[in-house]
Amino acid sequence: MMRPTGRALRVTVFIGENDTWRHKPLYTEIVHRAHAAGLAGASVFRGIEGFGASSLIHTSRLLSLSEDLPVAIVIVDTEERVRAFLPQLDELVTEGLVILDDCEVIRYVGRDPGSGESDTKGKKAL
Repeated sequence: MMRPTGRALRVTVFIGENDTWRHKPLYTEIVHRAHAAGLAGASVFRGIEGFGASSLIHTSRLLSLSEDLPVAIVIVDTEERVRAFLPQLDELVTEGLVILDDCEVIRYVGRDPGSGESDTKGKKAL
């Protein structure tokens, strides 16, 4: 799969681990929709401590267990493709924070689905 190298747009979505969409984790729905939209990639990161608009501190420390830790979903692709995806985030994220950042993709190496090997030939400029 060829993916761009060069200027890109990164969207970071901050939500709570317990946020749901139709009885499944919201972060799962966002990742699956990003995949269905053909975006270059999406990753979910679970925070160990944080707070948001509620001002409640959520932490993974043993003495103050939290079941709603912060989660960040990071998606990177061309500006055009990310902006086309934003209406889906508007539909899904009712509480949280969405940040857009210009970034530069240095290198993306796609894998040949049949071999499990990396393909370093397929790079193209944005």
